Amino acid sequence: MADTVDPLRVVAVPDSFKGSATAAEVAAGIEAGVRAACDNAGRPVEITVVPFADGGEGTLQALLSAWGEEARSVPTVDALGRPVSARFGISPDGRLGVIEAAESNGLPLIDDAEFEPMRAGTRGVAALVEAVLDRGVSEILLCIGGSATTDAGAGLLAGLGARLLDADGEELPDGGGALAQLDRIDLTGLDQRLHRISWRVACDVTNPLLGPRGAAAVFGPQKGADEDQVRQLDDALDRFARTLLDDPESVIDKPGMGAAGGMPLVLHGVLGAELLPGAELVADVLDLRPTLAAADLVVTGEGRLDEQSLNGKVIDTIRRLTPATTPVVVLAGEVALDAAQLADRGLIAFSIAPGPRTLSELRTETHDQLRRVAQSVTAVFLSGARRSPPTETTESPA
Repeated sequence: MADTVDPLRVVAVPDSFKGSATAAEVAAGIEAGVRAACDNAGRPVEITVVPFADGGEGTLQALLSAWGEEARSVPTVDALGRPVSARFGISPDGRLGVIEAAESNGLPLIDDAEFEPMRAGTRGVAALVEAVLDRGVSEILLCIGGSATTDAGAGLLAGLGARLLDADGEELPDGGGALAQLDRIDLTGLDQRLHRISWRVACDVTNPLLGPRGAAAVFGPQKGADEDQVRQLDDALDRFARTLLDDPESVIDKPGMGAAGGMPLVLHGVLGAELLPGAELVADVLDLRPTLAAADLVVTGEGRLDEQSLNGKVIDTIRRLTPATTPVVVLAGEVALDAAQLADRGLIAFSIAPGPRTLSELRTETHDQLRRVAQSVTAVFLSGARRSPPTETTESPA
């Protein structure tokens, strides 16, 4: 009976290299290198390509690439109320709608204008929600990172039919600053479909809504707020929460409420959304655990591998979801962890930089360097792998 060799089962599951390559492009480079090494060694290979993300910017595209689906788009407004076209996604079975809030309220959309932290709002996200609801989904996955806003989702709520009123019964303008004048909220006009679906929110920070670790204090300065504006926004968010909720104390200090300018306040407090760690949520949506469990080798990657990578981000999540006996190799533009740190987490890491390069040079070489290093890594793995003996039994190995 002729000897047979089982295919090498490889999973390529990288994050994007921000500014250089999308997760799908990184995965394609890894796949090319793995296939080249296996061809050279005469080893059959089964490679599963899963572009990945941690629930922040880039998650929509990563999921669409993994599903082989195209993005849809809808006209809406950015954080300053200017017209913009924003994308959303629908899963292949039509059950799940995916929204990346930064498509409408993200910082990159307003980098051509002066930041207005008191006026920036989330109303534009409402058009994305309505577009997804119109497709008949039963669940929405909302990724909220990268926002330019600090309004705790007030604009989103207004865009979905609520009325935020001052003491004279006039509707408030958009923005966190206007919430200082809030007197009452009328929710009778809310789209009733909002309560007929389930919501999951990708959230990778644990900040509360208010106080020195809250949405305004920690993230407001990144959005243009000075010290006085931070204080005003913090007070305004407090007023909004206490006007909106029957039991605000149970929500205000909940971990994650301070994400994306406090947007989870509306998503969780009004719509009942579940807040979950972003990378684990994406892994769940893609049903990644059985794929990783079946692999002989897992290759992941990101632009810079550092201590943040080990705290709930893509690399950390992939390692935790992969069986301890399966090697996890990280390819990165820069590796800022030492051997002891890597060994402690069960990781093997390689920089794809071949030598001194400028960032612009590395960006043009990303695919080729990923292919080169992935090929070398796979060749080394194959050289150390034992050839499986032929077997007459169907019993699975323990």
